[in-house]
Amino acid sequence: MSEGQWWFCLKHMRVEPDKGCPNKDRMGPYASEEEAAGALQRAADRNKAWDEADQDDD
Repeated sequence: MSEGQWWFCLKHMRVEPDKGCPNKDRMGPYASEEEAAGALQRAADRNKAWDEADQDDD
């Protein structure tokens, strides 16, 4: 496995190494390529949990 930081590019919908699109178009950094690949799912899971917590507060 390659060392360094990994990013998920929102423009191209793919994992990129440190050198890639501008950070404004990416999520990260992540420690591994695998972590970066799961960025969108992790964000969706967190958003769902936050939405459910907000509903519980009402």
